[in-house]
Order: sequence, then structure tokens, then C-alpha cells
Amino acid sequence: MHSTIAGLGEPRGPRFVSPDLSTDEQPPGSTSVAALLVTPAGPDDPADRSGAPAAAAARWPRLLLAGLTVVAVSAGAGGVAGHLTAGGAPTAAPPAGPAGDPAVDLVTAADQVLAGVVSVRVAGGGRGASGSGFLIDDRGHVVTNNHVVAGGGSIQVIGRDGRRLSARLVGRDPGTDIAVLRVDPGNGLRPLPLASAGQTRVGEPVLAVGSPLGLSGTVTAGIVSALDRPVRLGGGARQPAVQTDASINPGNSGGPLVNGRGEVVGVNTAIATLEGSGNIGIGFAIPVERAAQVARGLIARG
Repeated sequence: MHSTIAGLGEPRGPRFVSPDLSTDEQPPGSTSVAALLVTPAGPDDPADRSGAPAAAAARWPRLLLAGLTVVAVSAGAGGVAGHLTAGGAPTAAPPAGPAGDPAVDLVTAADQVLAGVVSVRVAGGGRGASGSGFLIDDRGHVVTNNHVVAGGGSIQVIGRDGRRLSARLVGRDPGTDIAVLRVDPGNGLRPLPLASAGQTRVGEPVLAVGSPLGLSGTVTAGIVSALDRPVRLGGGARQPAVQTDASINPGNSGGPLVNGRGEVVGVNTAIATLEGSGNIGIGFAIPVERAAQVARGLIARG
């Protein structure tokens, strides 16, 4: 995120590239100007009525292009003050409602997944970092983003009940921005189910779960806004991402994007911003099938 938010470190991360508008390439890993498709003025546009308004209208796309960037969303140097934990209180059963009610489905999904989502804290290497992660198997493997752990140092994960567990880095893949950690099994964390490939649909409700700004166990709701959106992640080549309007903020990096059945459909990784603003309703997640494939390879080699 931009340095206007205290304690989040330097801007860094990928850019979004519209499939409908080609732009000049920039060096991998740079935080750069994003491509934005701007519809030409039509017959009823005020820009057609005089030369001066037309010139002003011509400048507007350039101003937008200068302002819209996509950045990774882990909290950076020093972590974030005011970390809160869930306190381990029993969770009340979700309210009864009609079968298929999306609101009830999301309440149930949130209750199911929170037990498998962790805050990730990295200390050392001259600067700290924080993000989120989630358990993917009963052997203690945790998926997160590479940019959360890339700086090196000792790693801890914090569960829903506030317990801190030491974690070791199994492996990381900068090209896809995926990393895998491992904690001792038998820790009370619950592995999350993964959605089947090709089952995610535009418009379906989803939850982004993680620790934005250090607020662990945070759940935000939205929908799948688009699929196969080309995004540059981790400084590598562009890859298809899931776009969502569920609120994603610094510290959400590495947390799961889940559907109404409590299945992981993606790994929250980046957001678009305008002129250093926070979340504007455009976030990106690595599709779960790609994340799972990379994670399995890292586990096998680790």
C-alpha cells in the first residue's frame, strides 16, 4: 500500500493490465501505472461541444491512468499497532433462515472458515511484515503470499483463539506470489476445503477473510466481479486472477476468498487504488486451482 497509511512500508506489487488496452511494459516487480479502458466520448458528451471542454476531457483519461495502481496488500515495516484477537469465545450458531438464503449461507461459511484462518507475523531482517494465511491440510501446512514472508526472519501464526504458533518456511514461489509455511499438527486449526476448478461464477457471493490492519478474524463480503483478469503478481508474468469487490486491505494478503459453501476460491493478494487511497472495491485473488498446484509442488520439494 501507499506510504500515506502509517506503518505499511513502501509501495510495491503488481499492476492490473486491461485485456482491452495494451500498455508499455515496465520492469517486473515495479509498482506502476495501471491500464484503464476509457470509452470514447459520444455524440451527447459535453466534450463534443467546444474545443476547451474537449481538451479537458482528453486530459481526464491521462489523470486516471496516472492514479490507478494495483498493489500487494500485506502490512509492511513494523507491523500494525492495535492487533486484536478473537479471544476464544464460543461462536453462536447462525440464525435460522430459508434454505438458500445468501445471507445465512455467508454466516455459516464465516463460522466454518474462521477456525482455519491465521494472522502471519514476520520479525527480523531489518523490517517486519504481516499478512494472513489458511490451513490446507491436516499436516499443518499454511498457504500465504510470498510477499508477506519474502523479507525473511522468524515467523509466527496467530489463530482464532489468539494462540501464537512458531512456523517455518517450507517454500515460496515469487512468480505466483505463493508461499507455504508449516506449524506443528494438532494445533486446533481446521483445514479449509478448496473449491473445484471451474466452479466459481461471476456474481456469486464471497467472503474475504484475514487480518486487515492487524484486525484478526475479519470477514468482509462481496461478489466475484470477474474471472481470468490479467494481473501481474509477484513481479512475474501476468496471470489470470479472480476480481472481487469484497473489501481487501493491507494485512489481508494470503488470506482466503471463500464462497457461500465455505470453500476457498482464491488467495487474496492485491488491490487497485486511486491516488494512494485504500480499498475502492477492486481486489484480486490468485485462483485456488493455481495456488493449490503451486503449494503442492512446494510441499513436495520442501
